[in-house]
Amino acid sequence: MKGFKVTSEVANIKKVELHQHVDGSIPIDVTWRLMKKHGLNPVETKKEMEKLLVLQDGEEGALLRYLDKFHYPQWITQFYDNIASVIESIIAEAYENNVRLLELRYAPIIHTFAGLTLRQSISSVLSGMNKAMKKFPDMALGLIVIAMRHQGPHIAKILARQAISESQLLHGRSGVIGFDLAGAERGNPARLFGEAYEIARTGGLQLTIHAGEDEDSQAIWESIDILGATRIGHGCSAVKDKVLLKRLARDQIMIECCYTSNYQTGAVSLGEPHPILTFLENGVPVSICTDNTTVSATSQNIENAKLMQWLTPEELSSIHKKSEKHSFIHKTGKPRMLREKPMRKAGEKRLGLP
Repeated sequence: MKGFKVTSEVANIKKVELHQHVDGSIPIDVTWRLMKKHGLNPVETKKEMEKLLVLQDGEEGALLRYLDKFHYPQWITQFYDNIASVIESIIAEAYENNVRLLELRYAPIIHTFAGLTLRQSISSVLSGMNKAMKKFPDMALGLIVIAMRHQGPHIAKILARQAISESQLLHGRSGVIGFDLAGAERGNPARLFGEAYEIARTGGLQLTIHAGEDEDSQAIWESIDILGATRIGHGCSAVKDKVLLKRLARDQIMIECCYTSNYQTGAVSLGEPHPILTFLENGVPVSICTDNTTVSATSQNIENAKLMQWLTPEELSSIHKKSEKHSFIHKTGKPRMLREKPMRKAGEKRLGLP
């Protein structure tokens, strides 16, 4: 990336990746090869294909333009072997960036249009993960299943049940470790997905959610008070709510920060400081994440190099070490029929600070 040199100090940091999407992280070479194999390439050259997969200069600042880059990868991820193959490639790239703990997240339902079942769609990812673990035995891997907001609460409940059936707690290898909700926040409030999160939590899955990326801080309050999320993806709007910042710090609710993509989607305006700095100043735990390595033309090394403008290599390393403690891998609990703490209902007074 222009202006951001990856020094040996940054490259040598042992990294933790907690927020990386499969669809937006498939290496360009792999996408091109599979498109050619299936006769699906819409353009004649790999260079032309790259423009369709990677956000270009002048396309930054709008979420819809960013999401449009996910159009073509889904053409090749409708086949079991292809999904397993791209997973191995994504993991290999992460390993080259010295990532030693990687949580991938994936919306299985959008990979079932050519006939795969939900279970096959999930198990194809786990197949790729377990093959990769043989190549990289010093790497910890886990899968977070995503429900898409625009498909509604009923589909989210189905996905939560299917995610539990492939949970890490049921296998002696990589499995599903968490549940997530993504997609357009506006018009699809978190509170409507309470039952899906109840199912996932009861089944022993850990909970995260995309919130505060394209909506105000109320979306984050609902995510933690009603859904019980212990990590927030992006969470940019939290910086405008001082009470929320104190809540996040007090309960050590982690924000999965995606520096590059937040500017590209417009979640953070160009020229404004990134919220990660405010989170750190207020004692809110953060993780350094790539979001989508291909779409954003980034990597763990690049994300850390960008943050070197404000943070030392020692501080960056400390963030990654703390992030490991917030990982869902190996934290997946035994299924439980009763909650330890009941969820708050929509409309109840939010839990503030004394």
